[in-house]
Amino acid sequence: MQITGNHQMARIVRHNDESVREGFLRNGGKEVKLFTSALKAFQCNNCVVMAQRKHLDDFLRGRIIGRLECGRTQLEVSEELGIAQSVISRLWRRFQDDGNVSRCYSTGRPRVTTPNEDRYLAVTAKRNRWSTVSDLSRQLS
Repeated sequence: MQITGNHQMARIVRHNDESVREGFLRNGGKEVKLFTSALKAFQCNNCVVMAQRKHLDDFLRGRIIGRLECGRTQLEVSEELGIAQSVISRLWRRFQDDGNVSRCYSTGRPRVTTPNEDRYLAVTAKRNRWSTVSDLSRQLS
């Protein structure tokens, strides 16, 4: 499929609960709907506003693995669900390695202060409400 003319708008939208990607191009007042395969070709040459990244929930991960086990290709699954093929590939590889597809629990950045230091900071800040963060940091060290 070739895309010609002056393209004024392109966007990706979400429908229902699934991550189905569609693109809409407005060309001379006409709106043309593109699905993932044609949209990828358009994205290479033009600026497209992408949706925010979101983690896949366990149900969707199960659907992906189920479709792959039924014999569908990674590319077919990625186009059906509107998820990047690299994500499908990574999920499938992890499933084959250890049989697990759920996300690893991460706690974030490790704490710098101990619970005792946290209590001390809270008490000190309440006693002297005009102290700055720098003052509290100096008192702590």
